[in-house]
Amino acid sequence: MKAKEVRKMSVPELETKLMDLKKDLFTLRMQHATNQLDNPVRISLVKKDIARVQTIIREKSAQQ
Repeated sequence: MKAKEVRKMSVPELETKLMDLKKDLFTLRMQHATNQLDNPVRISLVKKDIARVQTIIREKSAQQ
């Protein structure tokens, strides 16, 4: 996910996206713990997406 795509979203959309990403991260961690994860790099990508979304949410809330 690119930062440009995230900036176009509204705050409620970002919050729902954040919840989805956190659920994905949980699922990936469980798969990694049980050795069912095919691509462990995906965990770090999801973490970076979560950080990106949280940053944009903070920026938008500071503007208001």
